[in-house]
Amino acid sequence: MEVRSSYPKPEYRDVISRIEILDVKNGERRVMQEFDYLVEAPNWSPDGKSLVYNSKGRIFSLDLSTGHSFLIDTAFADECNNDHLLSPDGKRLAVSHRTWEDNRSRIYTLPAKGGNPELITPMGPSYLHGWSPDGKTLTYSGERNGAWDIYSIPVRGGRETRLTDGRGRNDGCEYSPCGRYIWYNSTRSGLMQVWRMTKNGENHTRMTVDDSNNWFPHLSPDGELVSFLRYRKEDVDPEDHPANKDVEIRLMPSKGGDPATIAGLFGGQGTINVNSWSPDSRFLAFVSYRMKA
Repeated sequence: MEVRSSYPKPEYRDVISRIEILDVKNGERRVMQEFDYLVEAPNWSPDGKSLVYNSKGRIFSLDLSTGHSFLIDTAFADECNNDHLLSPDGKRLAVSHRTWEDNRSRIYTLPAKGGNPELITPMGPSYLHGWSPDGKTLTYSGERNGAWDIYSIPVRGGRETRLTDGRGRNDGCEYSPCGRYIWYNSTRSGLMQVWRMTKNGENHTRMTVDDSNNWFPHLSPDGELVSFLRYRKEDVDPEDHPANKDVEIRLMPSKGGDPATIAGLFGGQGTINVNSWSPDSRFLAFVSYRMKA
């Protein structure tokens, strides 16, 4: 059966996607599965046995031992984008789904094995990026009255709290494993850079200072390292993170320091939008792409 797709051009049929695993210690890359269409944004399961990814508006799980994928039933949520997460205990799945009524993404949660989604963010657009280590709070980027800011909300829904102040575009928000900080990317200093704040939206600290556009900081489970996606300054507008660009996955100490490039690839949007660290902090999962002839 053909699955509806909301993806902008190039359409999902125009690319070949590879889910890869990168050993951050020795730089070795392994292709775990290749697809003849667009797939995006792997999340590693807490037990280390599978990767959750999105494609064609749906959510799938890739069994790393067999290489087989299966569809996770998200019921009416058939326009899921690349902002999705598993809960810290692995029992729940949160997705960002575009509703047909107003064409805006909203966040829902459901059982990790599939089920009926429950609406968490009535306001949209909202794009999920972080789940607090205690399992109680979600953090996400949202556009409200023309401003892109970072918000948090109780995992069962309720009143959202704005954590940034409307300066620049703020996106890619994610909790540190200790739960004290939220890392994010922002153009508040000009180019898109990696920032950190306390979980209540205070003490904003710039963590990267370079001549690049840096997106989607992801903390390793042991809290020692941060991975992020680097676009060359001349390739993109600072507020944009397009697909089909030459990009780099970079790594830096979470306490700060000079980043190092650990992988170069053709990708961008869909490569590492959400946290893709293995539970033992040894590997990163990501998606690379190749355009069809």
